[in-house]
Amino acid sequence: MLRYAAIDIGSNAVRLLIADIAQNEKNADFKKSTLVRVPLRLGDDAFLDQQISAKKIEDLLKTMSAFKNLMDVYQVSKYLACATSAMREAKNGKEIVALVKETVGIDLEIIEGQREANIIYANHIEQHLDQRKSYLYIDVGGGSTELSVFVNKKPLASKSFNIGTIRILDNQDKQETWDDMKVWVKKYTHDLKHLAGIGTGGNINKLFRMSNEREDLPLSYNKLNSLYNELNSFSLKERITVMKLNPDRADVIIPACEIYLTLMKWAGVKQIYVPKVGMVDGIINLLIEENAVV
Repeated sequence: MLRYAAIDIGSNAVRLLIADIAQNEKNADFKKSTLVRVPLRLGDDAFLDQQISAKKIEDLLKTMSAFKNLMDVYQVSKYLACATSAMREAKNGKEIVALVKETVGIDLEIIEGQREANIIYANHIEQHLDQRKSYLYIDVGGGSTELSVFVNKKPLASKSFNIGTIRILDNQDKQETWDDMKVWVKKYTHDLKHLAGIGTGGNINKLFRMSNEREDLPLSYNKLNSLYNELNSFSLKERITVMKLNPDRADVIIPACEIYLTLMKWAGVKQIYVPKVGMVDGIINLLIEENAVV
């Protein structure tokens, strides 16, 4: 069995996806074998101090070592490890990349925002949806939000903005960035009819599960807004104890809601599809495309 691995070092969590690659005469697909998520919160250091602390570096190295062992046991033939917004902004990001290579043996790439958007786009979710509609694809992370607009299943534009859940919690989001994002969204969506949303990321996945919507149906703006108001009515402690949210999800889910709702309002999107894929899925799809497994 051919196996690929994806490592996503985000601002909130670090993820490893190991996938089995299935081949046929026409194309290649994958089945998720193992998915591991570790909430390291590198963004707290990067956005406040512009540097990853010694403790977080130690935790990251331990995590990468565990990921390397898992990849070895699963006999992974190819992998891609990407670090996003937090590592982009950390002044010692390149030092950490060298340290990971030296101590663990994993090649780590700090990717720019546009490449991040392109990797997420590699999921090609729009191919499975109604071609009569246009789509605003929203991926919300801890440090950045990646946006893409699709018309007739083809990408019209994509861009990454430094607006994310950890950044908002740390009061490191800037009004000018919000303004730039609004201008961009209005520019590329104002003429589009039948515009729907596509939402990816851990928070929108959790929100969709909380909505109790059917798997094949979208989440409405009104339902998402209702969930936001309900979540906001609870304290952080109550979100953990009463609503049973993980501690590392209970705080970021509020700003995530705010980002999705704001973007949907700007674009006039009334429904958002939640296909439960993200950065690691995009990396696997990119590896499949680059290695022409057909």
